[in-house]
Amino acid sequence: MIDKKPFQIVLDQMKQEGKYRVFNDILRERGKFPKAIWYGKYAIKEIVNWCSNDYLGMGQNKVVIDAMHTALDQTGAGSGGTRNIGGTSHYHVALEHEIASLHSKEGALLYSSAYVANEWTLISLKSIIPNIVFVSDSNNHASIIQGIRHSGADKVIFKHNDMKDLENKLAEVATNGGMPCVVFESVYSMDGDVGPIQEICDLAERYDAMTYIDEVHAVGLYGSTGAGVCEKLGEGRIDIVNGTLGKAFGTQGGYIAGDAVVVDAVRSVASGFIFTTSMSPVTCAGALASIKYLKDHNEIREQHQLAARKLRKKLERAGFEIHEESCTHILPVMVRDPFRCKAISDALLNEYGIYVQPINYPTVAEGTERLRFAPTPFHTDAMMSELVSALRKVFDEY
Repeated sequence: MIDKKPFQIVLDQMKQEGKYRVFNDILRERGKFPKAIWYGKYAIKEIVNWCSNDYLGMGQNKVVIDAMHTALDQTGAGSGGTRNIGGTSHYHVALEHEIASLHSKEGALLYSSAYVANEWTLISLKSIIPNIVFVSDSNNHASIIQGIRHSGADKVIFKHNDMKDLENKLAEVATNGGMPCVVFESVYSMDGDVGPIQEICDLAERYDAMTYIDEVHAVGLYGSTGAGVCEKLGEGRIDIVNGTLGKAFGTQGGYIAGDAVVVDAVRSVASGFIFTTSMSPVTCAGALASIKYLKDHNEIREQHQLAARKLRKKLERAGFEIHEESCTHILPVMVRDPFRCKAISDALLNEYGIYVQPINYPTVAEGTERLRFAPTPFHTDAMMSELVSALRKVFDEY
C-alpha cells in the first residue's frame, strides 16, 4: 500500500511557499477568441484570456479548422501507431517537408511537443557525438535543461546573453578537446527578451561549435514568412532549429529542422520519437494549413506586433513595471511576491473576468514573480483599457 504522507508533505510545502499551481478550468469557444468560458468553483462565466500562447488565434482560423475536418473525415481520429509501425501518414510527411521549407533546411522531424523535441534531440546528440559539450544559456527552458541533464553529456553554463562569458566558455571547451554545441533561445518566454543570434553564430564559427536554437516563442510570429527571429535577421547559420506547432500555429506538436543527415540520425536514435504513438494526422493537417496560411499573411504578424505595442504603452502609462529586458510580444508585469501575484490573478478573474496566470518559482526565479500578458490581434482597444483599469484597481488593493 502506498504511503501518502510524503506526497502530502510536498504539497503542503509548496502551498506554504506560494509555489502550488492551480489549473483554471476554461472552455475555448470557436469564433469568440480571446473570450472563453471559465468553470469556477462557485460560478461559470465568460472571461477574456490574456495569457494564451495561441498568439495569432490560429486555433480558431477557419482554414485550419476546415483542414482538420477534412483530414478527420478522410483518415479517422488517430495515427494508428508509432512512426516506425504504421503511424507515418502522408500528412506527417507533408508537414515535415513544409517545416523544412519554412526554415530553409533539408529536413525536419515531428515530435509530440517542442518539450519532447528539445529533450530527446539533445539526448540523441550525445549518443551521436560522444565528446559533445553543451554550452547552454543560463535562462534556457526546462526542456533544454532536462535534455542536457538526461543526455549525460558534459555541460557549461554561460551567463544569459553574455557574449564575453560565452566566448570564455567556448575557449575553455576547445582547450579541453570537446565538441561545443551552443544551446540558446531566440525569444525567452518569461522575460520577453531576445538572444543575440548573430553574435552567437559568429562565436560558434570562430570556435568551430555547433548551434542549437529554440524558436518556440518566435515561429509564426517573426520573419516575412513566420520562420522566426532567424529569418527576421537573415541568419541562416544555425545548425538545428527547434520549434512548436502549439503556439503561434495554433495546433499541437513540436519539431526540429536541420541538415538531412542530422535529422535522419536523430530520427534513428531518439527513443522519445521512436517508441511513442505519432501525432494524429488530423493535427498534422491543421498545422500544415496553419504554416502555409501564415507564410502568405504577414499582415497578421503586423497586427500582433501592433497589439503588443499598444498594450505596452497603456501599461507603462498606468505606472506598471514591465520586465526591463522585454522587447517582444511578451509583456511580463512584475509583482515580485508569489502570494500577492496569486491574489492579484485571482481577483482579476473573480471580479473582472480577466484571466492571466501568475508566474511563480520554479518557472521564474524567486523575487521575480510576475503576470505574463500575451496580447493577440483579437484583443481590442476596449479590452486593453478594461484590463489596465482593472489591473490598477487590483494592484492598489493588494
